[in-house]
Amino acid sequence: MIIFTKIITKPLTERQLQSVNDSTILNIDSRIKSRIKIVLKSGQEAGVILPRGLLIRGGDYLATEDDSMIIEVLAANETVSTAYCNDKLLLARACYHLGNRHVPLQIAADFVRYQHDHVLDEMLTQLGIKVVVEQAPFEPEAGAYQSSAIGHHHH
Repeated sequence: MIIFTKIITKPLTERQLQSVNDSTILNIDSRIKSRIKIVLKSGQEAGVILPRGLLIRGGDYLATEDDSMIIEVLAANETVSTAYCNDKLLLARACYHLGNRHVPLQIAADFVRYQHDHVLDEMLTQLGIKVVVEQAPFEPEAGAYQSSAIGHHHH
């Protein structure tokens, strides 16, 4: 079985680009794991073994140890809640309340997105923010998943 052991972010070298010959679509739960089995667009199965604590983003590439095979990773659409808000202060408050719940967040200038959760949707609606449940790629803040990989510090 082909094993991918490296993440390559753009831009790729000319030689690397010539090695790109397949792709895979992964959801966030797969993109945070350091060891997974994947199925390529061609139907071929492959393995991924990465150092712990890395997050594969949509648009990244996975490479075999010798770069002989490189595939593009596409972020799958999944059920997310997106709170669109042009009021910067209100959006900051929303992020604060969501952050208190320790859920991974994708934060942009005019929205915050998380894996769909009707309790959180209700909380934001009460703050006065419109929440849309939609199918979209989920690209959380990089640190969101790292604490579990590093281990918790107890005081």
